[in-house]
Amino acid sequence: MSDIAIIGGTGLGAIEGFSIERKEEVETPWGSPSAPLCHGELRIESDAPGSGYGIIFLARHGDPHAIPPHRINYRANLHALHSRGVRRIIAVTAVGGIRADIEEGGIVIPDQIIDYTWGRGHSFFDGESDPNSMHADFTHPYCLDLRADLLAAARRAGLEVVDGGTYAATQGPRLETAAEVDRIERDGGDIVGMTGMPEAALAREIGIAYANCSVIANRAAGRGSKDLSMESILVHIESGMVTVRRLIEAFFADERKRQKAPDQ
Repeated sequence: MSDIAIIGGTGLGAIEGFSIERKEEVETPWGSPSAPLCHGELRIESDAPGSGYGIIFLARHGDPHAIPPHRINYRANLHALHSRGVRRIIAVTAVGGIRADIEEGGIVIPDQIIDYTWGRGHSFFDGESDPNSMHADFTHPYCLDLRADLLAAARRAGLEVVDGGTYAATQGPRLETAAEVDRIERDGGDIVGMTGMPEAALAREIGIAYANCSVIANRAAGRGSKDLSMESILVHIESGMVTVRRLIEAFFADERKRQKAPDQ
């Protein structure tokens, strides 16, 4: 059983070095997850045969990629992972860049969220739970330790990533208008995506350490010199995912070292 999972979105349909040992269909009180849980082993180049790291991979939009952001069963996804012993999640998302210094193809490890979504299953609390446990502290929406580990791995691997930024979660599936992006920027948003919430909040409610790795797929509406096209978006996603895969490999290389380190 693995304690860590990767939730992949647009562009991350597979992870280099990850061999799937089995796919598991899971049912939860909230229905079925987006896809079967892929249990397997992630091997990095420095690993000896048979010494890879066990992880679970979940395709957020389904396999094949077919579920739009507003129809994802986030509660089922998080509950299924938690029920299989997952205690840490690295969530990979594709986003639009608002801030001028955040370039297409770049990587952001955000530290804050603004939620503009509606009508989604935003909480595990349904009115029958202990009222004293309903209000999860969401001051820091991403796990500080997991973020720090990702950033440290990026530094050691020589990867350029942006440390911090506010992820603005919009409803989708359409892209935003230029006026909406203007509003988001006034609110303090640096990047804009469609799947960051309620995924992060549900992870907090259920006690899973959660961090986000965002790939800049495009300049947000009104911020680029050209109209948006899916062709250019996919090009930038693929470029960014090369960096994401290197970051994941560096993270697990560090994780292996932490496992082998003697107790202090």
